[in-house]
Amino acid sequence: MAKAIFYHAGCSVCVSAEQDILNLIPENQVEVIHLGEDKAKVKEAEEAGVQSVPALVLSNGNVLHINFGASIEDLK
Repeated sequence: MAKAIFYHAGCSVCVSAEQDILNLIPENQVEVIHLGEDKAKVKEAEEAGVQSVPALVLSNGNVLHINFGASIEDLK
């Protein structure tokens, strides 16, 4: 089974959401990507449908936008 991908930007909203996600989903089933540190992944996130972070891209391709930390445009 493919992993879910959790994208975030490192802000307090994102870090809180990351902790909650990792409490719900085992770490071996979710990849965490910090877009503030890995700018090369911004395009990948955008192509997956991420419009803002924090966001969780499920293995079936659905995107769950969680609260609002930053627009994907702000991360470019």
